[in-house]
Amino acid sequence: MGRYTNLAHKHEFGRKSADNAGRLDDTLEIKALVKALNERDEEIKIFAEKASSEIKEHGKILSDTQGILETLSKGGIALNERLVELEQKMARRGAANDDQAEKSIGEQFTESDDFTGLAAKGRGIARMNVKAVTSITSSTTGTGGVGAAIQPTRVPGIISGPDRPFTIRDLIMPGRTGSNSVEFVQESGFQNMAAPVAETALKPQSDLSFELKTTTVKTIAHWFLASKQVLADIPLLQSYINGRAIFGLKYVEENQILAGDGTGQNLLGLIPQATPFNESLRQAGDTKIDLLRRAILQVRIAEYRASGIVLNPVDWADIELQKDEQGRYIWVNVVEGGVPRLWKLPVVDTTAVPEGEFLVGAFNIAAQVFDREDAAVEVSTEDSDNFRKNMVTIRAEERLAMAVYRPESFVHGEFADTTP
Repeated sequence: MGRYTNLAHKHEFGRKSADNAGRLDDTLEIKALVKALNERDEEIKIFAEKASSEIKEHGKILSDTQGILETLSKGGIALNERLVELEQKMARRGAANDDQAEKSIGEQFTESDDFTGLAAKGRGIARMNVKAVTSITSSTTGTGGVGAAIQPTRVPGIISGPDRPFTIRDLIMPGRTGSNSVEFVQESGFQNMAAPVAETALKPQSDLSFELKTTTVKTIAHWFLASKQVLADIPLLQSYINGRAIFGLKYVEENQILAGDGTGQNLLGLIPQATPFNESLRQAGDTKIDLLRRAILQVRIAEYRASGIVLNPVDWADIELQKDEQGRYIWVNVVEGGVPRLWKLPVVDTTAVPEGEFLVGAFNIAAQVFDREDAAVEVSTEDSDNFRKNMVTIRAEERLAMAVYRPESFVHGEFADTTP
């Protein structure tokens, strides 16, 4: 009996030694991952500053810098995923080795002296005294409650809500400002009297008129309240909250860029400033595909060239699903670089545009977004009674302005005929 006990003890010791070695290896790898993430953050900071200077000098981020930033971002995602995997692995190992976890009645019985003696002898009776209960339930209270012994299965990670892709801003020129307002001079009139002129004859006079426009910087912000202990106890929860905080800003930002009415603290968006669709261009039997081509034509007649189309996802689905009399799809959508296109122009489908409406325009030259303060997340205990309650306030905020230089280069309309 003693020999078997010693062997079992050695096996248990060997298993614990292996567990300890595995835990040490995982701890060292976690430290290495954290170090790599910190180094990546420093690299991103360096190239972000480089990108900022390139925007000031060239009006855009150069392709080399953009490629490096994308590579760093993808590498960081992989490192974060490995870090979460290791943390969950160590958490599971800790739970499996927790001697304090409450054991079930069956486990208590098989580990009792009577049962182990019976197993060694191969005969006899094993008994175990258990307090009588009226019924066994999952309740955590009462004589029959064993809920405390039921360990729930935790699904790893956090199930997030839906994310709207943000692509409207990608169509518009980027910019920066160090002030609380942006001024620009807009041409308000041009009378072109140029004409062929005979030698020594009087030349015709043309007229130009200008108007000074001002757009002010607006603030978009929101905040969360969280327990300091929860942030410390749940791995990556603060990073998750930070990500959702930025998402909230960008969600509202896109609505403002497209449809802000300019009142109060709202931006004056593209749709309110766009030129209405010329209904005289509409013809009987026009489909949504036809109407978008006619809107592109309207932009071209105004001497601009459209660079993008913005639609509601429902309307974009209708276009892609349109068929002829034989059930064949009319529009074969060829994806170029992951961007859907229609009439050679990139299509942005977003719920920020109401169903049944469209916006076509020269986004690349007709408007510009100026960042005063980039979207950022700050955490503070110095808010209200946070310090006394061990709470933290997480605030996300950005400041920006938008200038629309050429309203006539944007055309906004409805697919349904609005002619009275």
